[in-house]
Amino acid sequence: MSRADDPFDTYLLRVLCSLVVERSVSRTAIKFNQSQPAISTALKRLREIAKDPLLVREKGAMVPTDRALQMLASARLALAEIERLSGQPQAFDPASSEQTFRIGCPDFLSVVFLADVVANFRRQAPRARLMVHPLGVDFDHEKALAQGELDIVVGNWPQPPEHLHLSMILEDEIVCLVCRDHPFATGEMTSDQYLAASHIVPVPYSVAHRGAVETHLATLRVKRESTVMVPSFNHGPHLLPGTDLIFTTSRHFAQDYARRLPLAIVASPIAFPTMRFYQLWHDRVHHAPAHQWLRSLLTAASRELVALRDST
Repeated sequence: MSRADDPFDTYLLRVLCSLVVERSVSRTAIKFNQSQPAISTALKRLREIAKDPLLVREKGAMVPTDRALQMLASARLALAEIERLSGQPQAFDPASSEQTFRIGCPDFLSVVFLADVVANFRRQAPRARLMVHPLGVDFDHEKALAQGELDIVVGNWPQPPEHLHLSMILEDEIVCLVCRDHPFATGEMTSDQYLAASHIVPVPYSVAHRGAVETHLATLRVKRESTVMVPSFNHGPHLLPGTDLIFTTSRHFAQDYARRLPLAIVASPIAFPTMRFYQLWHDRVHHAPAHQWLRSLLTAASRELVALRDST
């Protein structure tokens, strides 16, 4: 913020540069399309600020003092920085970038999604770095976005924060994942059976936001039996084989594990709303070309994820 006692403005800096280079008040006046008295007034102000004559006469010519030459170098740097700050943002070149990007991401998206993001990231920006930060109840992701500790957060809360920008990644149905030998693996399951069954439930990863499954059950005023609590979504499927447990998750996540483990996907007897996955970012990086590129990687990966889910 400018102050009344600020000694310099950009006009004075430009006049200083011109006077030292041109070594003439008249030529500087012509260059600025101003009168000689106006430039003389500016020179007087510069001399008062510098406490130095800046230009002195020698053999009928004006020559800069040592102080003027020192100020010339500083003034050029200052004007260049001001131009950079006030000008258009520089174009972003992923191939040459050495920037570090930070994504906050719980593990409720299958590793296929993140693998596609990383593959494109490495191909397009081989010199850049990517940090994937876990989310948890002790981590304030909204504050991290505001302060630059994170660039993007991937979420699926039913009510995302309104003050953040949002772009949809995926809309997916909620299904049940069970052991292949589970009694419900080949038969229909009622809502009463679902609620009475034993469930694997991930611990919340946000203090402020409840997960989609728990939110909907709360609106119905019912509860499921949270028999096994796990620290992450990726733990759940591995604990299902050989048990009577149920793990409720999105279809794309269930499909990924059903391809690798002896598991079966069962339709949910409770009509859960569609689970929405999205990327969130703060207004401070909304127009930044580098961050627009990063968001495009997540968008592209989401399209690949949808195509893979729908082809299965």
